[in-house]
Amino acid sequence: MSDTSHTSASVTARELASWKPSMGSADNDLLPELSTIVARSRDLSRNHGVASGAIQTLNDNIVGTGLRLSAKPDYKLLGKTKEWEEEWQVKVEGLWRSWAETNLCDASQIMNFHGLTTLVFKSCLVNGEALVLPLWLKDRKFSTCLQLIEPDRLSNPQNTTDSKNMRGGIEIDKYGAPIAYNIKKSHPGDYWIGADIDNWERIPAYTDFGRRRVIHIHDIERIGQTRGKPILTAIMPMFKMLDHYERSELQAAIVNAMIAAFIETPMDAENLNEMFGGNGTDYLDAKKDWKVKLEGGSIIPIFPGDKIAPFTPSRPNSAYGSFIENVLRNIGTGLNIPYELLLKDFSKTNYSSARAALLEAWRFFNGRRQWLADNWATPVYELWLEEVVNKGLVDAPDFYENRYAYTRCKWIGPGRGWVDPVKEAQACQLRMEIGLSTLEAECASQGLDWEEVVEQRLREKNKLKELGLDGGLSNEDTYKNYMGNNSRDDWNNDGDSKSYKKEP
Repeated sequence: MSDTSHTSASVTARELASWKPSMGSADNDLLPELSTIVARSRDLSRNHGVASGAIQTLNDNIVGTGLRLSAKPDYKLLGKTKEWEEEWQVKVEGLWRSWAETNLCDASQIMNFHGLTTLVFKSCLVNGEALVLPLWLKDRKFSTCLQLIEPDRLSNPQNTTDSKNMRGGIEIDKYGAPIAYNIKKSHPGDYWIGADIDNWERIPAYTDFGRRRVIHIHDIERIGQTRGKPILTAIMPMFKMLDHYERSELQAAIVNAMIAAFIETPMDAENLNEMFGGNGTDYLDAKKDWKVKLEGGSIIPIFPGDKIAPFTPSRPNSAYGSFIENVLRNIGTGLNIPYELLLKDFSKTNYSSARAALLEAWRFFNGRRQWLADNWATPVYELWLEEVVNKGLVDAPDFYENRYAYTRCKWIGPGRGWVDPVKEAQACQLRMEIGLSTLEAECASQGLDWEEVVEQRLREKNKLKELGLDGGLSNEDTYKNYMGNNSRDDWNNDGDSKSYKKEP
């Protein structure tokens, strides 16, 4: 009989007896080991191709070409009209682009907002967190600018141990809210060691009037967690063992490729000594100096009694491919990336499977994009909008009392693309026709702003009319010609092919 009600809690079962993990708090389990985990995560992202590719895949699908602002002030809460909202939105978005699409938003004047977003997100993946200081530089058109800080610099002053109110360089109150951040003035691993090596700066989380002074972006997985951890943490051992295995197989294959054949001799040491008068070293020296070249059509002379035996290596291992694929599928699960997308290999996937895999991936991508927008893009927008309002560039009465209503916004990310453009376009049209979707939602799924699309279509239509080119086929005529003058209901898709087949 089991010694516990739950088998998983057994301490006598042979397979569970040595499994005794600790029961620490979120910070106790993470903070003492965080530096080791981060260092290993960086090493994998630098030196392992699959890990590096996975980081880039996540960045391409979540950040991609950047997050576009769509200001959505709550005009009903503010007691305004829809027309006011549209006018206010156009003006705010125009001012935002003049700041975000230039390097004025970067304190170092190197990157624009998209570049900063990419760097912040990659830091969250590799380091588990990102740290940003909003600065106020009066000599610029917009004084608000951003300085990115390596999370390694966030630490307890003088490297003291964590305490009740000091966790990983962050001072917290009795509710766990951050009060201040202690940032080392130089990176602890920098090759240049100056006078600031043992100096820290304490930066309050907010100013006296409530403006953010630090933006700390990290994913919280447990209650009371103060710092973040890299996305590779859970699958790091598997990545490293896979790297060792691949290197071993590759080295074995190289060694095997260098050996063509063996030359065997039937004589042992006693026979050699007898043949050469008690000393067989002359024979062995001659064998060492004798070089055999294996070439096509060649005749190879050999010593008396010798024979050539072909070399038949046991590698490459016949199970190598399937084993590697299995491991990579497990790694993909840990990263929430389908195997096909992780390896960029769709050769064994049909349309239905590829679409199902990509839909599952996009659930994760959309969730991470919303997380990035909530913890990074929107806080930055709030800081910038506060300055714009205080400078009188935008009319926002009672801004501080209605901060949420004015700063409400959406962020449009890169489009997810289409596996089959014809099917996707038909599904898009059908969703809008039956009222399950809107043009705004469909455009946003492809990384487009619906108003820009409509305005551009209107300009194109007017231009065609101006040039007398508006007498072409209608959309319905074009569709019928493409489908062979048959109605939509007469055509079915086989589920796996990209072509359409007419029913008998």
